[in-house]
Amino acid sequence: MKKLISFAALAAVLTGCTIGEDANLYGSESMAEESLGTDTTELNDSYLLAAAPRYYIGNAYKVEDVQYIPSEDLTYNQTGIAGIIPTELNGQKTTNGEVFESSQMLATSKTLPLPTIAKVTNLDNGQSVVVRVNNRGPFVNTRIMDLSAAAAQKIGMNSQAKVQVQVLTEPSLAVKNATIGMTTVSTAPAVVETTTVDVAPAPQPQPAPQPAPQPAATGEYAVQLAAFYAEDSADTMVQRMKTYGDAVVVNEGGMYKVRIINLDATRARNVINALRTNEGMAPGLLKDGRWVNADSI
Repeated sequence: MKKLISFAALAAVLTGCTIGEDANLYGSESMAEESLGTDTTELNDSYLLAAAPRYYIGNAYKVEDVQYIPSEDLTYNQTGIAGIIPTELNGQKTTNGEVFESSQMLATSKTLPLPTIAKVTNLDNGQSVVVRVNNRGPFVNTRIMDLSAAAAQKIGMNSQAKVQVQVLTEPSLAVKNATIGMTTVSTAPAVVETTTVDVAPAPQPQPAPQPAPQPAATGEYAVQLAAFYAEDSADTMVQRMKTYGDAVVVNEGGMYKVRIINLDATRARNVINALRTNEGMAPGLLKDGRWVNADSI
């Protein structure tokens, strides 16, 4: 894993932590390793749903011997402590290539996809704000999220506070689709006109072919697609992913992890490529139960 940017001195003042404890709080663009109804009442800033330089999930990664497993979990609903991102980080690039601006409604997360749209509620006063999660961090076990100064101010946060973080499903899918180029554009079907042939609609494009199901096999590799807190979400994904191989749910570390197992190196490489191309995923790779670089085979 590449070296993380250090904001030690400034972060120590704003978060009340010592320099040693908060030496590496946030990810950067160079960090390569690594459900609710839609509430649109606060989605009035165009940057919240704007396309990002890239849609980033990332593989499992460790920071100071703590492992984090990023996943696309549209049912994410967690309670914990949030802090405030230093305003002096204005102009810094985030993990998914955006530029941080403290006056915007932004946030960080160790595991959510970047970008994700989430509702953050200050549990001390009930005030809420909708934020765009676009950076990794904070790498402090006591905090689940940090907010930009503007977002923190909107919910009455002067320092750390207990918050509830809820992913907003439809806005999160909208910003994902805008980023990876999947936005549907409505167009009228083309027609062909001649003097001898009736007007007829042009042939419609066919969906991209999916890989054929693979025969059962035994192999040392497993490809992880996602990790969920809700078992139902994992079960739903497994049914859809069986076309790629032996998809199963693994209950591990308090999460339900969707994996395709029993793969040799060649089939693991093919599955990873297919998931990236067809699903827009960033799958992880395990060899004999241990995490390895997904591009190492």
